Amino acid sequence: MIWQFWAGPADLAAVDLAVRRGLNVALLERGCLGGNSLNAGSVPSKALIHAARVFTTLRRGEELAASVPTKPRIAFVEIMARMRRIRTRIAEYQSVERLCAQGADVFFGDACFAGPNTLTVDGAQLSFKKALVATGARPRQGDIPGLPQIGYFTSESIFDIDALPKWLAIIGGGPLGCELAQAFCRLGSHVTIVQRDPKLLPHEDRNASEILAMALSRDGVEMRLNTTVVGARGETREKWIDTVNNGVKSSILVDEILLTIGRMPNVDSLRLDVAGIDSDAIEGAKVDDYMRTTNVDVYAAGDVCNVHKFTNIAEASARIAVLNALGRSTERQKASDDSVVHLLRSGGGAHRHARPRSESAINPREKLHGGDAGCRSGDY
Repeated sequence: MIWQFWAGPADLAAVDLAVRRGLNVALLERGCLGGNSLNAGSVPSKALIHAARVFTTLRRGEELAASVPTKPRIAFVEIMARMRRIRTRIAEYQSVERLCAQGADVFFGDACFAGPNTLTVDGAQLSFKKALVATGARPRQGDIPGLPQIGYFTSESIFDIDALPKWLAIIGGGPLGCELAQAFCRLGSHVTIVQRDPKLLPHEDRNASEILAMALSRDGVEMRLNTTVVGARGETREKWIDTVNNGVKSSILVDEILLTIGRMPNVDSLRLDVAGIDSDAIEGAKVDDYMRTTNVDVYAAGDVCNVHKFTNIAEASARIAVLNALGRSTERQKASDDSVVHLLRSGGGAHRHARPRSESAINPREKLHGGDAGCRSGDY
């Protein structure tokens, strides 16, 4: 029996492979099937980005030698309703009924380890021969004084918003912050990105960051680089964030705040130490090149242990983990960050897409001047 924690992209890929190999598989989930990618990641964000791109194209019809008789009307409530319909439609492919039809058992509840080869789910103790931990990651909360008191959105909760904010501040200039900044700006929000680093996309090269900054500026996004948020204050309908740039203090008045300062692996409640699994709050579960933890019967995959937190990488690492957990030592496969390349689409936003080198073009970075952050037209 192979047990798997949480039903995100990594777990679902592993279930598919394990079931096809005739294994008994049980899947443990404490929330919604599909994980972050479906519920609060790639699917909703790209649906929003696609809608924003369509409206931008209509507004710029004359540049494309197209005649648009009237100014397009943006119905934000309908845009979000469409996003949720897309999410629901895709969720049918990852439903409990489909997983059970494949031959997997699905358990809902809070799970944690009770020993090297045992775990508990809502008080019930279960045993396993092999287990895969793929609990994903969550938005980093930060420690900005006053921010919890006035309320803010994260890269997950932002997709529950129903009204388009007139003034939106985004704290953090990484890929998530930049692509959402572009989308909300194109839909009509006045967006300000506050970034502590001297450039957007701090982990990318400077040329890519500059191309992105110019594209966001063309869309109307305001950027405050080298700027630290030192506090937040106000009330529900009127919020201020206090910033410092090179010793100069200033305040920004906004309607809503979106915090996108990174992601943290979900390891806190798993009691990994009870199973002899080394981990920490920043890097997550410790694994070797074969995705095996310090417990020889437990493997990990996806955002809970990978440096590169992408859906494609999560799925690929999960398949490798399953093959290594169940195969002979001579058949084991290595999974290394050195074998990963990623494409950065920049110019209209920031969207990073990663694959194992064997599944991707070798070009490590693709810069598209004037491009868009998000999926190809028609994908969502």
